[in-house]
Amino acid sequence: MGNNRLLQYGKVRLKLCWYRADKQITCMHIPFKRSYNRQNCEMRPVEIIPNYYSYCDGSCFIKYGNTHVICCATVEEKVPLFLKHTRTGWITSEYGMLPCASHERVDREASKGKQSGRTMEIQRLIGRSLRSVVDLSALGERQIKIDCDVIQADGGTRTASITGGYVALFLACKKLLKQSLITTNPIRNHAVAVSCGVVNGEAMCDLDYLEDSNAEIDANFIMADTKIIEIQACGEKKPFDENAFKTLFNFAKDARTFLISKQEEALSSL
Repeated sequence: MGNNRLLQYGKVRLKLCWYRADKQITCMHIPFKRSYNRQNCEMRPVEIIPNYYSYCDGSCFIKYGNTHVICCATVEEKVPLFLKHTRTGWITSEYGMLPCASHERVDREASKGKQSGRTMEIQRLIGRSLRSVVDLSALGERQIKIDCDVIQADGGTRTASITGGYVALFLACKKLLKQSLITTNPIRNHAVAVSCGVVNGEAMCDLDYLEDSNAEIDANFIMADTKIIEIQACGEKKPFDENAFKTLFNFAKDARTFLISKQEEALSSL
Protein backbone atom coordinates (compact mmCIF):
# COMPACT_ATOMS: atom_id res chain seq x y z
CA MET A 1 0.00 0.00 0.00
CA GLY A 2 2.77 2.42 0.92
CA ASN A 3 4.60 1.81 -2.38
CA ASN A 4 1.43 2.44 -4.37
CA ARG A 5 0.89 5.73 -2.59
CA LEU A 6 4.45 6.70 -3.35
CA LEU A 7 3.90 6.07 -7.05
CA GLN A 8 1.05 8.59 -7.06
CA TYR A 9 3.69 11.30 -7.21
CA GLY A 10 4.02 10.43 -10.89
CA LYS A 11 7.04 10.19 -13.14
CA VAL A 12 8.26 13.75 -13.04
CA ARG A 13 11.90 14.54 -13.68
CA LEU A 14 13.61 16.19 -10.72
CA LYS A 15 17.20 16.90 -9.75
CA LEU A 16 19.06 14.61 -7.37
CA CYS A 17 22.05 16.14 -5.57
CA TRP A 18 25.02 14.46 -3.97
CA TYR A 19 28.45 15.50 -2.80
CA ARG A 20 31.65 14.85 -4.70
CA ALA A 21 35.00 14.52 -2.97
CA ASP A 22 35.60 18.26 -3.41
CA LYS A 23 32.25 18.90 -1.64
CA GLN A 24 30.72 20.56 -4.68
CA ILE A 25 27.10 19.60 -5.37
CA THR A 26 26.51 17.51 -8.46
CA CYS A 27 23.04 17.01 -9.87
CA MET A 28 21.34 14.56 -12.18
CA HIS A 29 17.70 13.98 -13.08
CA ILE A 30 15.73 11.07 -11.69
CA PRO A 31 12.09 10.03 -12.26
CA PHE A 32 10.77 11.03 -8.85
CA LYS A 33 8.91 14.05 -7.52
CA ARG A 34 9.39 15.20 -3.94
CA SER A 35 6.98 17.34 -1.97
CA TYR A 36 7.35 21.07 -2.66
CA ASN A 37 9.29 20.23 -5.84
CA ARG A 38 12.52 20.27 -3.85
CA GLN A 39 15.85 18.76 -4.69
CA ASN A 40 17.01 15.78 -2.69
CA CYS A 41 19.45 17.91 -0.70
CA GLU A 42 16.75 20.42 0.31
CA MET A 43 14.45 20.66 3.33
CA ARG A 44 10.75 21.34 3.23
CA PRO A 45 9.69 24.94 3.95
CA VAL A 46 10.32 25.73 7.62
CA GLU A 47 8.41 28.33 9.62
CA ILE A 48 8.83 29.18 13.30
CA ILE A 49 6.31 31.44 15.03
CA PRO A 50 7.62 32.44 18.49
CA ASN A 51 5.46 33.21 21.55
CA TYR A 52 2.59 31.18 20.13
CA TYR A 53 1.06 30.50 23.57
CA SER A 54 0.26 33.11 26.20
CA TYR A 55 0.45 31.12 29.43
CA CYS A 56 3.84 29.39 29.40
CA ASP A 57 7.33 30.82 29.81
CA GLY A 58 8.34 30.28 26.21
CA SER A 59 6.67 28.80 23.16
CA CYS A 60 6.65 28.50 19.39
CA PHE A 61 4.69 26.93 16.56
CA ILE A 62 7.05 25.17 14.17
CA LYS A 63 6.33 23.81 10.71
CA TYR A 64 8.46 21.42 8.70
CA GLY A 65 6.25 21.40 5.61
CA ASN A 66 3.04 19.66 6.64
CA THR A 67 4.45 18.57 10.00
CA HIS A 68 3.22 21.07 12.61
CA VAL A 69 4.26 21.06 16.27
CA ILE A 70 3.50 23.39 19.18
CA CYS A 71 6.44 23.61 21.61
CA CYS A 72 6.06 25.14 25.08
CA ALA A 73 8.56 25.66 27.90
CA THR A 74 7.46 25.87 31.55
CA VAL A 75 9.81 26.85 34.39
CA GLU A 76 9.30 24.96 37.65
CA GLU A 77 11.02 25.98 40.87
CA LYS A 78 11.90 22.39 41.67
CA VAL A 79 14.13 19.62 40.37
CA PRO A 80 13.97 15.80 40.38
CA LEU A 81 14.84 14.23 43.74
CA PHE A 82 18.30 13.12 42.58
CA LEU A 83 19.24 16.79 41.99
CA LYS A 84 17.97 18.25 45.25
CA HIS A 85 20.51 20.44 47.08
CA THR A 86 22.97 20.24 44.16
CA ARG A 87 22.37 23.78 42.84
CA THR A 88 21.93 22.23 39.41
CA GLY A 89 18.93 22.51 37.12
CA TRP A 90 17.27 20.09 34.73
CA ILE A 91 15.62 20.04 31.30
CA THR A 92 12.99 17.43 30.56
CA SER A 93 10.37 16.91 27.87
CA GLU A 94 6.94 15.49 27.18
CA TYR A 95 5.75 14.61 23.67
CA GLY A 96 2.38 13.71 22.28
CA MET A 97 0.25 13.61 19.14
CA LEU A 98 -3.37 14.65 18.68
CA PRO A 99 -5.60 11.73 17.66
CA CYS A 100 -6.14 13.02 14.11
CA ALA A 101 -2.61 14.36 13.60
CA SER A 102 -1.62 11.47 11.33
CA HIS A 103 -3.11 9.74 8.31
CA GLU A 104 -5.14 7.40 10.50
CA ARG A 105 -6.69 8.32 13.85
CA VAL A 106 -4.63 7.22 16.85
CA ASP A 107 -6.28 6.82 20.26
CA ARG A 108 -5.13 9.20 22.97
CA GLU A 109 -2.55 7.49 25.15
CA ALA A 110 -4.41 8.73 28.24
CA SER A 111 -7.33 6.50 27.24
CA LYS A 112 -4.97 3.50 27.27
CA GLY A 113 -3.54 4.42 30.66
CA LYS A 114 0.09 4.39 29.51
CA GLN A 115 2.49 5.93 27.03
CA SER A 116 3.73 3.98 24.03
CA GLY A 117 7.37 3.01 23.71
CA ARG A 118 7.66 5.40 20.76
CA THR A 119 6.40 8.35 22.81
CA MET A 120 8.81 7.63 25.66
CA GLU A 121 11.73 7.24 23.25
CA ILE A 122 10.99 10.56 21.51
CA GLN A 123 10.47 12.63 24.65
CA ARG A 124 13.69 11.29 26.15
CA LEU A 125 15.50 12.20 22.94
CA ILE A 126 14.13 15.76 23.04
CA GLY A 127 15.07 16.18 26.71
CA ARG A 128 18.65 14.91 26.45
CA SER A 129 19.24 16.82 23.19
CA LEU A 130 18.29 20.13 24.80
CA ARG A 131 20.16 19.36 28.03
CA SER A 132 23.34 18.90 26.02
CA VAL A 133 23.40 22.58 24.96
CA VAL A 134 22.60 24.01 28.42
CA ASP A 135 24.88 24.75 31.36
CA LEU A 136 22.60 23.21 33.97
CA SER A 137 24.53 24.76 36.86
CA ALA A 138 23.84 28.25 35.45
CA LEU A 139 20.13 27.42 35.45
CA GLY A 140 20.07 27.11 39.22
CA GLU A 141 18.03 24.55 41.12
CA ARG A 142 14.99 24.67 38.83
CA GLN A 143 13.54 22.59 36.03
CA ILE A 144 12.32 23.61 32.58
CA LYS A 145 9.79 21.26 31.05
CA ILE A 146 9.43 21.25 27.26
CA ASP A 147 6.03 20.12 25.95
CA CYS A 148 5.90 19.16 22.28
CA ASP A 149 2.42 18.55 20.88
CA VAL A 150 2.10 17.37 17.30
CA ILE A 151 -1.05 18.75 15.70
CA GLN A 152 -0.23 17.45 12.22
CA ALA A 153 2.27 14.75 11.31
CA ASP A 154 3.90 14.25 7.92
CA GLY A 155 7.26 12.81 8.96
CA GLY A 156 9.98 14.34 11.12
CA THR A 157 7.90 15.08 14.22
CA ARG A 158 10.81 14.40 16.59
CA THR A 159 13.23 16.54 14.60
CA ALA A 160 10.78 19.44 14.38
CA SER A 161 10.14 19.08 18.13
CA ILE A 162 13.84 19.45 18.94
CA THR A 163 14.31 22.48 16.69
CA GLY A 164 11.15 24.13 18.04
CA GLY A 165 11.85 23.00 21.60
CA TYR A 166 15.12 24.94 21.49
CA VAL A 167 13.26 28.15 20.60
CA ALA A 168 10.79 27.65 23.47
CA LEU A 169 13.68 26.91 25.85
CA PHE A 170 15.59 30.00 24.74
CA LEU A 171 12.56 32.21 25.38
CA ALA A 172 12.05 30.69 28.85
CA CYS A 173 15.70 31.38 29.74
CA LYS A 174 15.38 34.90 28.40
CA LYS A 175 12.42 35.43 30.75
CA LEU A 176 14.45 34.13 33.70
CA LEU A 177 17.19 36.61 32.86
CA LYS A 178 14.70 39.45 32.62
CA GLN A 179 13.32 38.53 36.04
CA SER A 180 16.88 38.40 37.45
CA LEU A 181 16.34 34.80 38.55
CA ILE A 182 19.55 33.82 36.75
CA THR A 183 22.60 35.95 36.02
CA THR A 184 23.85 34.42 32.75
CA ASN A 185 22.16 32.72 29.81
CA PRO A 186 22.63 28.97 30.42
CA ILE A 187 22.25 28.11 26.72
CA ARG A 188 25.65 27.44 25.14
CA ASN A 189 24.75 26.21 21.63
CA HIS A 190 21.86 25.92 19.23
CA ALA A 191 20.12 22.55 18.92
CA VAL A 192 18.51 21.55 15.63
CA ALA A 193 17.49 18.26 14.08
CA VAL A 194 16.69 16.83 10.66
CA SER A 195 15.93 13.42 9.22
CA CYS A 196 17.81 12.07 6.21
CA GLY A 197 17.51 8.77 4.43
CA VAL A 198 17.75 6.72 1.28
CA VAL A 199 14.54 6.12 -0.68
CA ASN A 200 14.50 4.05 -3.88
CA GLY A 201 18.29 4.11 -3.80
CA GLU A 202 18.51 7.91 -3.62
CA ALA A 203 19.80 9.95 -0.66
CA MET A 204 17.33 12.56 0.59
CA CYS A 205 17.11 15.25 3.25
CA ASP A 206 14.10 15.90 5.51
CA LEU A 207 11.89 12.91 4.72
CA ASP A 208 8.14 13.35 4.64
CA TYR A 209 5.77 10.53 5.62
CA LEU A 210 5.70 8.77 2.25
CA GLU A 211 9.47 8.89 1.94
CA ASP A 212 10.06 7.83 5.53
CA SER A 213 7.68 4.88 5.28
CA ASN A 214 9.53 3.63 2.18
CA ALA A 215 13.09 4.41 3.29
CA GLU A 216 15.82 1.81 2.93
CA ILE A 217 18.05 3.84 5.26
CA ASP A 218 16.60 6.14 7.91
CA ALA A 219 18.64 8.56 10.04
CA ASN A 220 18.02 11.42 12.45
CA PHE A 221 20.77 13.98 12.98
CA ILE A 222 20.64 16.17 16.10
CA MET A 223 23.31 18.85 15.93
CA ALA A 224 24.73 21.84 17.79
CA ASP A 225 26.45 24.84 16.15
CA THR A 226 29.53 22.94 14.96
CA LYS A 227 29.27 19.58 16.70
CA ILE A 228 27.06 16.50 16.88
CA ILE A 229 24.59 15.93 19.70
CA GLU A 230 23.21 12.57 18.59
CA ILE A 231 22.81 10.47 15.45
CA GLN A 232 20.24 7.72 15.04
CA ALA A 233 20.73 5.66 11.87
CA CYS A 234 19.29 2.35 10.74
CA GLY A 235 19.51 0.23 7.61
CA GLU A 236 15.79 -0.56 7.44
CA LYS A 237 16.13 -3.04 4.57
CA LYS A 238 19.87 -3.74 4.38
CA PRO A 239 23.16 -2.52 5.88
CA PHE A 240 24.70 0.60 4.40
CA ASP A 241 28.29 1.71 3.85
CA GLU A 242 30.30 4.70 4.99
CA ASN A 243 29.84 6.56 1.69
CA ALA A 244 26.06 6.48 2.06
CA PHE A 245 26.38 7.78 5.61
CA LYS A 246 28.72 10.60 4.52
CA THR A 247 26.21 11.75 1.92
CA LEU A 248 23.42 11.89 4.49
CA PHE A 249 25.72 13.62 6.98
CA ASN A 250 26.62 16.31 4.44
CA PHE A 251 22.93 16.90 3.76
CA ALA A 252 22.34 17.21 7.52
CA LYS A 253 25.17 19.73 7.94
CA ASP A 254 23.67 21.99 5.28
CA ALA A 255 20.26 21.59 6.94
CA ARG A 256 21.81 22.61 10.26
CA THR A 257 22.92 25.94 8.80
CA PHE A 258 19.46 26.53 7.38
CA LEU A 259 17.64 25.60 10.60
CA ILE A 260 19.87 27.74 12.84
CA SER A 261 19.15 30.68 10.53
CA LYS A 262 15.40 30.04 10.94
CA GLN A 263 15.76 29.92 14.74
CA GLU A 264 17.73 33.17 14.71
CA GLU A 265 15.19 34.77 12.40
CA ALA A 266 12.33 33.82 14.76
CA LEU A 267 14.12 35.01 17.89
CA SER A 268 15.36 38.26 16.36
CA SER A 269 11.78 39.19 15.44
CA LEU A 270 10.92 39.72 19.13
